[in-house]
Amino acid sequence: MSAVNDMHRPLGIYIEGIQVILSVKDMNASRAFYRDVLGFTEADWGNDDFTSMNRENAGIYLCRGAQGSPGSWIWIGFGGDIFQLYETLKARGVTIRQPPVNHPWALELLVEDPDGHVLRFGTDPDTDRPFEA
Repeated sequence: MSAVNDMHRPLGIYIEGIQVILSVKDMNASRAFYRDVLGFTEADWGNDDFTSMNRENAGIYLCRGAQGSPGSWIWIGFGGDIFQLYETLKARGVTIRQPPVNHPWALELLVEDPDGHVLRFGTDPDTDRPFEA
């Protein structure tokens, strides 16, 4: 547990992490997308109703039917070349909602997973390029 001043812990708790729970229809299709397309690893304890897909310091829970809502949006900040990611995902047949767009807050790429959840991949904005409105 981090040594943080109580003033910065108004609820008296330390938040270890936050992970989204996505509702999925077909666990095998969702597993394959996050594992084979995006490079996540599944937790050993995962089953056909609930699992955790993890990569680096991040994770996404997948729940078959019982939790979450279809069409959720998730921000995924990353380091790397967003244009290379775009080309790779496009070549893998991923549904692209929006190719990379340079905004003042981030350079973003929007894709869909098999259940229609929108993944907003973002890097630092490119200050050498104009920003989109």
